[in-house]
Amino acid sequence: MTPILLALLLAAPAAPQAPTPSDPVATAIARAAPGTRIGLMVVDETGREIVAVRPDERFVPASNTKIFTTAAAFATLDMTAPDGGGGAEVRLEGRDVVLSGHGDARLSSAADCRSDCLADLARAVAARTRIVHDVIGDDSALPDERWPQGMSWNNQVGRYGTAISALTIDDNVVALSVTPGAAGAPPAITGDGYYELENRATTVAGGKTALEETRQPGSHVLRIGGTIAAGAPARTVLVGIDDPAHRAAWRLAQILRAEGVRVTGTVSVRHRPPSPSDDPDQRGGAPAPHAPAPPAALARLAPPPLGEDVRHTNKVSQNLHAELLLRRVGATTGSGSVADGRAVVVRMLGGIGIPRWQYEFADGSGMSSYNRVTPRATVTLLRWIAAQPWGAAWRATLPVGGVDGTLASRFHATPLDGRLFAKTGSLNATSAVSGYLTAASGHVLTFAAFANDVPGDASATAAIDQALLAVAASH
Repeated sequence: MTPILLALLLAAPAAPQAPTPSDPVATAIARAAPGTRIGLMVVDETGREIVAVRPDERFVPASNTKIFTTAAAFATLDMTAPDGGGGAEVRLEGRDVVLSGHGDARLSSAADCRSDCLADLARAVAARTRIVHDVIGDDSALPDERWPQGMSWNNQVGRYGTAISALTIDDNVVALSVTPGAAGAPPAITGDGYYELENRATTVAGGKTALEETRQPGSHVLRIGGTIAAGAPARTVLVGIDDPAHRAAWRLAQILRAEGVRVTGTVSVRHRPPSPSDDPDQRGGAPAPHAPAPPAALARLAPPPLGEDVRHTNKVSQNLHAELLLRRVGATTGSGSVADGRAVVVRMLGGIGIPRWQYEFADGSGMSSYNRVTPRATVTLLRWIAAQPWGAAWRATLPVGGVDGTLASRFHATPLDGRLFAKTGSLNATSAVSGYLTAASGHVLTFAAFANDVPGDASATAAIDQALLAVAASH
């Protein structure tokens, strides 16, 4: 099997030639649904190309975008020390209490919180005063860019497309509990009161649970529809939010009241609208005037090291955390805008020698359909990462085939079980997986695989996995 033969098999405009038994990679790829466009590149430890199928075509990478974002984070930020720079703080401004975020993705208001806890900040306020007026959520440490360009608006209601903010709480989702009632009756739905709930769901006997959540952008009315099976256990539904700073301040007000602090005012927010100065390509003119320094903080949190967050981000493909990492990277040289983060990634890739046309990014997570990257650019970056002092630590953040993360159910009980370390990706008509695998010879191969234009409800995952198994078996 050669790259030339694979190209002939896959590039034909009419029905492809029947692959021969001696070409197991081509045979595997040919199993993808008609119309699917697959790019696959595999190189050995010397950089020699083993497989090259459309290596220089641009593909939507989905969450393989996180490879680029988290590599830039490792190359730019301190991964080992407590994250004092990103921690949230609380201060008093007259009778108002202000909760400020600085890009930490892990602030928690859970009752069983043990680290990076909002309750610790609430107790600092309670120790100083027993009455406050307004509770203000301040996320102006970063520009107010809550969703990436090119993300489908209908993703906003769910946890994968929740808004991004310098002041983030509980992964910026609200948890609802849906408990079935009698057959034909609506289920019971409970939340914490943040959303106004409109219950249009039905309990069905002998049916399946298929709940649907809909909400118009900017609305506090959340509609729950669909069905839940009678006798089924209660289902937890995680719903995205539009204004994380407001949600965080709202939760702080709740905890303050539980701590015996009387809140006499309202919950409000402070945002910093994006401006031309947030784009490195449009900066110029006189610098913006500095705002007066705020009062000293009553308390500031120091979250765990960012390396732990990158591990979580890559293992489960956490979009919100990836977006905040991109903004944190951008804050090292600019305002913390998406454009600043992209500029750091571009400089990193330029330094590696990857041509500019081989990639384009609109976000840090892969939710944007505007992103494009070639298999060759991805493999080049992965090989560069492996040569860095932090390369082994970064690789340890990747899911492991058959073992954990988004690869826990893939490659199990195959020769690549526990021997493939890769980032997955999934989006409309798109799937991807790129990383490292240990072949039958014991040599480590670097690979990038993308499938775009996957029709309808089809999946290209099995075809890609079989191709990688074939490569591993023959090298």
